[in-house]
Amino acid sequence: MVDALVEATARILVKEGFEKASTNRIAEIAGVSVGSLYQYFPSKEALVAAVIDRHNEEIMAIVRTALTEVADLPIEKAVRKLVTVAIEAHRINPKLHRVLAEQIPRTGQLKDVEAFNREVHALVRAYLESRRKEMRKVDPGLATFICVSAIEAVAHNTVLNGAEMLSEKTVKVLVDETTRLVVGYLR
Repeated sequence: MVDALVEATARILVKEGFEKASTNRIAEIAGVSVGSLYQYFPSKEALVAAVIDRHNEEIMAIVRTALTEVADLPIEKAVRKLVTVAIEAHRINPKLHRVLAEQIPRTGQLKDVEAFNREVHALVRAYLESRRKEMRKVDPGLATFICVSAIEAVAHNTVLNGAEMLSEKTVKVLVDETTRLVVGYLR
């Protein structure tokens, strides 16, 4: 039932937006009574928070896997893989990602998003520290911040500005150029 409610919330957010989503409408789409909905979620905001959590977990699972896969790769190959994964992860349901980006402050989910960001930074920093010999002398914390910020900005803005309309060729160019940017900075 919880999955049905979270999925119904996500569908309504994408099709109708936050303002038109209501607990009655969510319950109707999920095929449950409003009373049942309230047994699991106290409000519409709590449902949106659950959608945000699920979406972030999907993205983080992909990012964690990618960071494990690049652990032994040289910087250029690792960065290319991470940029590709970041863009692809953000392309998972881009319309939902766009709506959720707007709703995070409203739902109080900033601390959870910050926890995900800290995890990404820790994983990237560990990778960069293992590749110090391939890099110019730069503070690992600063390098991590700049690399993650650059990759995240490109991936996130790609989604916010119409990822569903991007051709594979355009995505390849974005990956190439972002890789060039990050690797150029590191070396």
